[in-house]
Amino acid sequence: MKIQILGTGCAKCKKLTENAQEAAKELGRPIEVEKVSDINEIMKYGVMLTPALAVDGEVKVVGKVLSVKDIKAILG
Repeated sequence: MKIQILGTGCAKCKKLTENAQEAAKELGRPIEVEKVSDINEIMKYGVMLTPALAVDGEVKVVGKVLSVKDIKAILG
């Protein structure tokens, strides 16, 4: 499983990345967390508002910083 954090590096993007890493750690499963900061790559996802969170290439949330609990719920 792979989580992509889509964002150019703002404080909200960094916080979402931290929360995603913590969620992956707490779940104890092999989950890769990837930061996507290239605007052209972000646009390929159809995202116009950051931060955004995608799981295995599918955008799940746009424009929000999710809590660790919320990310864990998305990951199951």
